[in-house]
Amino acid sequence: MEKRDDGEYELAFENVSFRYPGSAQYVLKNVSCRLDMKRKMAVVGRNGAGKTTFIKLLCGLYEPTEGRITLNGVDIRKYKPEEYRDLFGVVFQDFRLFSFPVWENVTAGYERDDGRLWKALRQAGAKELVKQMPEGPETLLYKDTGEGVEISGGEAQKLGIARALYKDAALIILDEPTAALDPLAEAEVYARFDEMTEGKTSIYISHRMSSCRFCDDIMVFDDGRIAERGSHESLLAAKGLYSQLWNAQAKYYA
Repeated sequence: MEKRDDGEYELAFENVSFRYPGSAQYVLKNVSCRLDMKRKMAVVGRNGAGKTTFIKLLCGLYEPTEGRITLNGVDIRKYKPEEYRDLFGVVFQDFRLFSFPVWENVTAGYERDDGRLWKALRQAGAKELVKQMPEGPETLLYKDTGEGVEISGGEAQKLGIARALYKDAALIILDEPTAALDPLAEAEVYARFDEMTEGKTSIYISHRMSSCRFCDDIMVFDDGRIAERGSHESLLAAKGLYSQLWNAQAKYYA
């Protein structure tokens, strides 16, 4: 696969449909779209609309039932999976940390670089957390294999984000990355969002519509299809599903 230092790749869904083996029900139906590189994108919609399935197909974790996904015009099934997946730094909703030292959880098999490690921790809002641990980045997490430290769900989520950033991939994907964070910690992640994704393509999946204001391009999924796509302002003006979802949440912040 062509390696590009400029991060300029072309990714496209071409009439992609997906259903799980043994099921007659389609989770995604005839989805076609192009992903614009070097932009901040949001994928939103109701529960079960197909958002996470769309991302797992994009990452090559699932294969389309129908249609194809292309990278630079080539079906992604023709690339070596490990090379293709190297394009993505992802935090899924069901991510896991392990009973290893902090630095091993963040570097995740890549060569250790302390400058890069601390940068990823700072960008994810986890630098002070790790500095206060008994042995800093050498601190063992959890007690499965020794006397490690226990961390909260929100703290684990910050380390998960740091792991995605440390990989320094061309595309950063955050699937509900602030779900376990309190409002102050969530605001901190939003404030760092531009720095986290500078020079990269980012895709942000969230039920919280407020996160969309940080994004250039928003795809609204409904019943396995892309119902709407555009900027925050244009979608609000269209008074469609996005506007309904936004206004339904906005009243709680009025």
